[in-house]
Amino acid sequence: MELRQLQYFMKVAQKEHVTQAAEELHVAQSAVSRQIHQLEEELGVNLFMQKGRNLQLTPVGQLFCKRVETIIKDLERAVLEVHEFLDPEGGEIRIGFPHSLGIHLIPTVVAEFRKRYPNVKFRFKQGMYPSLIRDVLAGEVDLAFVSPFPDRHDHVEGDVVLTEELFAVLPPNHPLATAKHITLSQLKGEKFILFRDGYSLRPIVWQACLEAGFTPDIAFEGEETDTIRGLVAAGMGVSLLPEMALFQTNPLQPARVSIVDPEVTRTIGLIHRKDDKLPLVAKSFRTFLLQYFGLKGSVATPNGNAKADLGQ
Repeated sequence: MELRQLQYFMKVAQKEHVTQAAEELHVAQSAVSRQIHQLEEELGVNLFMQKGRNLQLTPVGQLFCKRVETIIKDLERAVLEVHEFLDPEGGEIRIGFPHSLGIHLIPTVVAEFRKRYPNVKFRFKQGMYPSLIRDVLAGEVDLAFVSPFPDRHDHVEGDVVLTEELFAVLPPNHPLATAKHITLSQLKGEKFILFRDGYSLRPIVWQACLEAGFTPDIAFEGEETDTIRGLVAAGMGVSLLPEMALFQTNPLQPARVSIVDPEVTRTIGLIHRKDDKLPLVAKSFRTFLLQYFGLKGSVATPNGNAKADLGQ
């Protein structure tokens, strides 16, 4: 059994099509088919079955795929560790984060880290809370920012790096737009623009509204902070957004007002797989981030002055 066979097998399993797999691998279709056939002969089982024009893993193929995926990832990690040993300042950090952190936080911390280590590469993956947890567990990312921070989880661990206030976001001509602060109950009866199900901010806003004595009347559900902010600015409704989602990116901007009752916040955590040894460069980036945000678990303000040591 050769590594090439396993790589070809995984690509066909991913694409469910030999021709498409061959195109991505930059080899002839016949070469892929031959390697898969040899692998099946060696194992004595059929790994794929025909389904229309596509291929589908057989039950034993699914079992084999899970094991091979782990082998390939372990091999990639081993190669990465060798490269880090030879050039500790030239590794790659794989990091996941929700969309709301991609506007300002992620670019800021990455830029600060690369001031000292300009050769470090980053691979980014955006997602919602459940998918980010899955990416960490599957080894797709080394570290992930998630909100809210999971207080208890059997397979991931980490630190709260930031607790962020959520503001009422109102159309510029709203009667409360110039208020210094409001209670959330003052928005009872308003049309709300919220993230759809699956986004972590939605249950935070929903629960806060319930505490304020009402259920939000949803006029629109979105997937991006820019969309929600823009619709509010256009007078389509109101919302609650964290400060990091309110950086100006276009001329049409909503008003933002502090909420004093109830106080609405979200925690942002930095997590990694429990009991898993982080690659050296990812470990150094994690150390840098914890220093950057101050004491872990506190209400922190980024200071941008911390430095990480890749030799740690």
